[in-house]
Parts: sequence; structure tokens; C-alpha cells
Amino acid sequence: MATLYLVESIFNSAVKDKESFEKKAGEIRDELGKQNATLIEVQVAKDLSRAFFILEAEERNVINESLRTLGVPVTLIKPVRLVGRDLEEVKKQADKVNYLVEWNLPENLTMDAYLERKSKNSVHYSEVPEVTFSRTYVCEDMTKCLCFYDSPDESTVKKAREAVSAPIDTITELS
Repeated sequence: MATLYLVESIFNSAVKDKESFEKKAGEIRDELGKQNATLIEVQVAKDLSRAFFILEAEERNVINESLRTLGVPVTLIKPVRLVGRDLEEVKKQADKVNYLVEWNLPENLTMDAYLERKSKNSVHYSEVPEVTFSRTYVCEDMTKCLCFYDSPDESTVKKAREAVSAPIDTITELS
């Protein structure tokens, strides 16, 4: 059975502009396709310094080898669970996101407790209607989660996170 993986990459000077990043993402999609793996989505920081890939593959090694072949530096690769959206919806890439919030989860938090907390608190997003929560990827080892939003600005994302009582470790504006 295929697993979803989060891959984080820091490009430094390897990618100079959005066009070269999109070219690299296409190369990744093609290489993974040859290995029966799928690039589900890719998000990149507005300054092109960091990229976040969600991939679906039978084995983690397929991802490692494919990215190594393409010279893509990997700073993190972990199995993740999608929360808040259906995978088929995400594959259509119909919704717009422009902010990513990373939260390093506390050590004692279980997946069940996290999902219960999220379910209970998510109703409070309605208190900040100018922000749209899209989806979250939670690392299966419960070390961190990535939450995607469409928002007019960073301060509004912070208001939304406060409304749902969710911490922020970093906020990245996406391209």
C-alpha cells in the first residue's frame, strides 16, 4: 500500500527563479512516475529558499533515490497523514494556499489526541472568516505538522491560529 511522505528541501542557490523551480518540480514528477511514485503537491516559499513536497510511494527508498538522482537536497523525509481534506481533492490542486504554518508537536501528544483536539477546535476558524484553512499533514511519528491556509496576510494567519488554540513554530509565505 502506498504511503504519503513529506519531503522538505532547502534550495539555497540551486533554484534562482520560479521558472527554474517549476522545471525542477516537473523533473521530480517525471522521475517519480518512472518509479511508480506520485508527486501529490509541491509548495515553495515565496523567496524560493525552502520547498515542501508531498509524495505517494510504496517505499521511502524510491523517493530518496529519485531525489538524489536529480540533485535535490533532502532535509526531512517522513510519512504523513492528511487531515482536513480528501487526498483526491488535494490531487486536483483546486484550492489556493499562500501560507504554511509549521508546528513541532509536543512529545506526549498522540495522533488520536491531536485529531480530537483538531476536531473540537476547528469550528473556531469561523471567528476569522478572512482566512481559509485548507489542510494539514501530520507526521506519523507525531513530531510536527504542516497546516496550509489562504489568507490576506501573516497577521491574519496568526489570528486564526489563536482562534483554534494552535501554536506556531514558523510561518512561511508561499509562492
